[in-house]
Parts: sequence; structure tokens; C-alpha cells
Amino acid sequence: MTMLQRFLLFLLMAATAGLVGCGGSQKSVTPTPENPYSSLAVGTDTTLEIMTWNIENFAKAGNTTVEHVGEIVAGLDVDVVALQEIVAASSFDRLAANLEGWDGYRAGDSSGGQNLAYLYRTDGPLEVTGIYEILGSQSRAFPRRPLVLEGTLDGVGYVVINNHLKCCGDGDIDPLDEWDEETRRRDACLLLHQYVADNFEGKRVIIVGDWNDELSDPAPDNVFQVFLDDPDNWRFVDLGIALDPDVLWSYPGWPSHLDHILINGETFADYDAPEAVVQVVPVQNVFEGGFSAYDSQVSDHLPVAVRLFP
Repeated sequence: MTMLQRFLLFLLMAATAGLVGCGGSQKSVTPTPENPYSSLAVGTDTTLEIMTWNIENFAKAGNTTVEHVGEIVAGLDVDVVALQEIVAASSFDRLAANLEGWDGYRAGDSSGGQNLAYLYRTDGPLEVTGIYEILGSQSRAFPRRPLVLEGTLDGVGYVVINNHLKCCGDGDIDPLDEWDEETRRRDACLLLHQYVADNFEGKRVIIVGDWNDELSDPAPDNVFQVFLDDPDNWRFVDLGIALDPDVLWSYPGWPSHLDHILINGETFADYDAPEAVVQVVPVQNVFEGGFSAYDSQVSDHLPVAVRLFP
């Protein structure tokens, strides 16, 4: 072997081992740590993923929460995340800034400061064209104004409506008490049903959020009945989850399933494709310390995601 051949062989071996640096100095190469939540990834290159997530009093553990949420969002590989209970504006801004290829929008201060927000990919399939609040005069039905995200995908209009409805109650709708919690949630659903009919004709509409009520309630006290009675035009894609006590629900501490994803008729074809799926994402299975640690550092709710095939 000639001197030149020996020198070239050395360069090849050194480069392979990551030992050659500027000026011939040696350095070690630290591999990028794998995101543990990638094992739970929902996204694919040919689908659109929308996720709803109540991040309880964000950021409940300060920067620790910010770091965990950023890692979870990046690992799940979704395109749009509708968030509830975003209290700290500075923490949310830091979260959005730390997510490469993402942007964020947090609504103005609402009652109690538990604001709605979005995170969305700037390089994703959906081109976001606007984010704004609606139904601002309906504070009885909506303690937090619904937050709309509009966008286009291959020339088709998509609308995501993020909600966090009134909590609590006794499970019964009291038609004689307009401040009854279930009555307020029912009226919110009636208003959303009408608003979409009046404003988003022909668009694919996905209504998400922490609805603070269960889909499985009997009809007389089911706050969602206006949608359930209109199956040709509306579908809760997570209804199967809500009706199955043996699967993971979005609020394990109760346990109950309160975070829902509702699609309109124009979106049915996107969900009926074989690639489509809806799930409560079991991030607690990856979180170090399990659900107890997740609850104390991130949230008492788990995210719910839908994969659509436009």
C-alpha cells in the first residue's frame, strides 16, 4: 500500500468514527437523543392531524412543563394542536419559540385566565390563513370565547373551532335555570351548531376541545343532543371511545372522557379513509414516573388526536 493510499484510508476511518475536526483535531460526536414520544407518533406524510389538549393551568410546573409539552408535541408529529387552560403567556411564547417549524397563538384574557390557544406547523400541509374568536357576546354559554383557526389544504377550506365549556354540574339539564351548568353547555352546542351553518358552508369543520361533559349521557340530559340528532351532518369521531369503559379516556383521574372531536359532513370522507384514526394518546406510558408524575408536571388531561386523510 502506498503512502497516499494509507493516508486516504486513515481519513476514511477517522471520518467514519467521527474523529476528524477542523485542523486535524479530534472530537467526539454526541448523537441527538431520540424523542421518546416518537413511539406514539400520530402523524404521517400524507395525512392531517389535529389534536386537542387541556394542559391544566399551563405552565403548572414552570419551565419543566414547557419542556415536557414541547417534547410531546414534537414527538407526536401532529399538525395542529388546540390547547385549553393556557394561563402563562410568557411560558406559551417560550413553548412556541422552542418548537422548530411551529408557530403559536394564544387568545386574549378570559374569565379566570384559562385561555385557549393553538400550536400549528408552519411547514405542515395546512396553510393557516387566520385565527380569531367568535360568539363574544355569548358569555353565559361560553366562559371562554371559541377560538377559530382557518386554513386551506390543496385549495380546500378547513376550520378548527377550539372550545373549553363550563365545567361541573349534577348531570341534569335544568331548562328553567339558564345558569345551570348543563344548560349552559347545551346552549353552547346549540350556538355552535347554528354558527357553523351560517358561516362555514362548504368547508370542512372540526370542533374540538374540553367540552366538560360526557357523550354517553341519556338524551334528555345530553348536552350534545343537537349534534347527535343530526348524524347526516355531524359525527363525534371519539364516540366509540366514550362508550367503551375498557379503553383509555381523556380524564383518567375521574375517570371520564370529556375531550371530544366533532367533524361535519364535509369532513366525513377524510375520516372514512383507511388511514384515519382517533385516539386518546397514552403519553403517560412514556412519561418517566407514569401518570402521577405526568399529572403533577404537565396536566390532568390526556391529549386526543384525530388523523384525517384529505
